[in-house]
Amino acid sequence: MSWLKVESLSKNIHQSIIVNNISFTQSKGEKIVFAGTTGSGKTTLLKMIAGLIQPTKGFIFFDGKRVKGADEQLLPGHKQIAYLSQHFELRNNYIVQDLLDVYNKVLQDEADNIYNICKINHLLKRKTNELSGGEKQRIALACQLVTNPTLLLLDEPFSNLDMFHKKIMKQVINDVSTQLNISCIKASHDWEDILPWADTIYILQEGKIIQQGSAKEIYYCPINEYAAALSGDYNLINIDNAKNFNLLLNDKTRGKKLFIRPEEIIIEPAVNIFQQENIVTNISFYGSYYLLDVQMSHQTIQVKTLQNNFTVGQRVLLSAKTKDVWFI
Repeated sequence: MSWLKVESLSKNIHQSIIVNNISFTQSKGEKIVFAGTTGSGKTTLLKMIAGLIQPTKGFIFFDGKRVKGADEQLLPGHKQIAYLSQHFELRNNYIVQDLLDVYNKVLQDEADNIYNICKINHLLKRKTNELSGGEKQRIALACQLVTNPTLLLLDEPFSNLDMFHKKIMKQVINDVSTQLNISCIKASHDWEDILPWADTIYILQEGKIIQQGSAKEIYYCPINEYAAALSGDYNLINIDNAKNFNLLLNDKTRGKKLFIRPEEIIIEPAVNIFQQENIVTNISFYGSYYLLDVQMSHQTIQVKTLQNNFTVGQRVLLSAKTKDVWFI
């Protein structure tokens, strides 16, 4: 039996379909991400799972029991499912420790462990209006964790954080999973957050799941350009230009475009400059790699390389291994 089971879940608001017939399961400990652009239904889906919104259709079962919707309860929500909104708010001018005590349902040593994991021990005596945004978010998370949940729903947990606090929050979420044995589901559009963390990714588009799979499956074999764009930089190359990569094409590729990530393209100085039409038009330095814009016929593509021996205006040879390309 699945730990979390969602069956044919839909939500309509003012005759608009926000979530459209979604079904999936989660095993205990499995890390799931729902990825999609703004308006794809991520937040509404998480709130229905948490019991904070009433579904229009469908069912949610958690640990063998149906999760009741908001219209079926005096106080919306499920006591074992915590939801951290990207628009969280803390009570103003409260001592942090006093605020945590309002929510706390665990023993003191367990609470102290949660404060340590959330890295807020040094903030307990401060007032909430004296905190940075990143500090407030970790305290908001601790407020959810001291309610003793077994499933944590995170709605865009890094969207409003600078790089320093984002790094801290990532470590906190990892420790929540491993040290507190709490399963997590994230909603996110940030591929740098999604790929290294998720066991399973679901791509949401206009309220529907259009693709599901592992991080590698989504990254290398997206179902369409929308899914490709969510998971990082990419190239979609007209089939007429595929000859530049020395690839053998067949009837299955007819009418499709060549999909390849910039780091999968092999770039070399052209041996015979009169036979190569690929020209470097721009070079950008990103610290650990260079990103080159290459004009290929009537199309510009991007190439990532560790080499710094290319110049703007240089003619280059491009190639790719068959295993590194995909057609969509």
